[in-house]
Amino acid sequence: MPEDSEMPEDSEMPEDSEMKLWRLAILVVLLVVIQVTLFTHLRILGVVPDLGLVLAVAIAYRQGPEAGALTGFAAGLLYDLFLETPLAMSALSYALAAYVIGVLQTGMFRSPRWIPPVLGGTAGVIGGLFFVAIGGLAGVPGMWTGRAVSVVGLAALYDALVAPPVFFLVNRLSRDDDAMVGTWRAR
Repeated sequence: MPEDSEMPEDSEMPEDSEMKLWRLAILVVLLVVIQVTLFTHLRILGVVPDLGLVLAVAIAYRQGPEAGALTGFAAGLLYDLFLETPLAMSALSYALAAYVIGVLQTGMFRSPRWIPPVLGGTAGVIGGLFFVAIGGLAGVPGMWTGRAVSVVGLAALYDALVAPPVFFLVNRLSRDDDAMVGTWRAR
């Protein structure tokens, strides 16, 4: 039987970064499905949280603004398929908000427990304002109203509430496979 060093590279398991990418893709799909199925029934004052936005911010916080923006665009585009607004409005607003939060987080400490709700709420405000501005520029009716601004504020509070479990999931799924205790790994 050949030694590990003699094994050809073609037979190796996918790299850790590929596994993380697959986990992230599954998480994006899962959170969008939860948002369009479960959270439509859990409205608070007619508002639902933006789970894709919170996910993108969690990725931006952990892996940087570019990764957050890409995640936000993917999650937003998937969510846009269920909305009546022009395609890519959520995608663009999620990507921009995640990028802004990712840039701002560079000087933050990573240990306080209050960071996820603060970032979730801040991203909710930024992403909501981007959504309203993009929608207004695209000619979507009702975007330049006081109701739209109040929805942004309520959605930001809801985003702050759902941020801790989303950040927890991102932290669990994006750490190295070797750090996962009690999991199986083929070598």
